[in-house]
Amino acid sequence: MSEQDRPAEGATAPQPPQPPPTTTLLLIRHGANDWVGSHRLAGWTPGVHLNAHGQRQAQAIADRLANEKITAIYSSPLERTLETAEPLARALNLPIRIREGIGEVRYGDWTGRSVKELAEQEAATWHVIQTAPSRARFPNGEGLYEMQARAVQELDAIARAHPGETVAVISHADVIRACVAHYLGMHLDLFQRLVIDPGSLTVLRLSPMGAAVVRVNDVCHLPPEPAPAATTETAAPSPESPDAPSSAAG
Repeated sequence: MSEQDRPAEGATAPQPPQPPPTTTLLLIRHGANDWVGSHRLAGWTPGVHLNAHGQRQAQAIADRLANEKITAIYSSPLERTLETAEPLARALNLPIRIREGIGEVRYGDWTGRSVKELAEQEAATWHVIQTAPSRARFPNGEGLYEMQARAVQELDAIARAHPGETVAVISHADVIRACVAHYLGMHLDLFQRLVIDPGSLTVLRLSPMGAAVVRVNDVCHLPPEPAPAATTETAAPSPESPDAPSSAAG
C-alpha cells in the first residue's frame, strides 16, 4: 500500500456497502364465508361476511401472528378481508390500511354467477380462462393480467414504504396466487396450479435486489374444517379442478 492509499492516522476505514433492507410480507387469504365452495363468483359483491368458521380462522391467524414484529396491516376493501384483519389488528393495536390494489378480481358481468352456468353459457370465454388466463378478460370487468399488474404494483409500493419491516396483507385467493406467480417467475397461464386456501399464510421477502418466496399456503394454524352438510344435489366442479376457475373459491 502506498502512502497515498494508506488511511490517515485516526481516520475510520471505509465500510463495505450494506445490503438493502428486506421487507417481509405476510400474505393472508380471508377466512371462509358462505360463498366459498358455492361455485359462484363473489368478486366485489357487497355484504359477503365471514361465517362462523371463517371467524375462527381469523382468530387463529391473529393468535399465530400476535408475537411477530408486524408494523403495519393492509387489507382489501371488502368485508371478508377486513373482518379477517380485525382480530390481528386488535392483537397488535394497529390500524387497518385499506388498499384497492389488493382487492378481488373485478368480474364485471360475471359477478354473482355460478360456475356451472358460466361453463355452459359463456363457453368461449370460459375456455380462455381455463387454458390461457393471461389472455382472459371478464365482460365489463378486468383481465387477470391487469389484476396481477395492479396487485404486484401495490405490494411493491407497500414494501418500499416499509423497508426492513414485517407487514401483514389480507387479500384474496387469485390475487395472492397471481402475485406469487409473478415473484416466482411463473407465467400467469400456470398460476392456477398454486393453491391458496381460506385463512392461509404465504410469506414473501422483497428488497431492491429481488424477491424470495419463503412459504406458500401455510395452514398449520387453522382449526379443523366443519363436517360438510348432507346433500342430495349433484356436486358442482371443484374450484381447484381444471373444470373451474380458481376464482370460484371466493
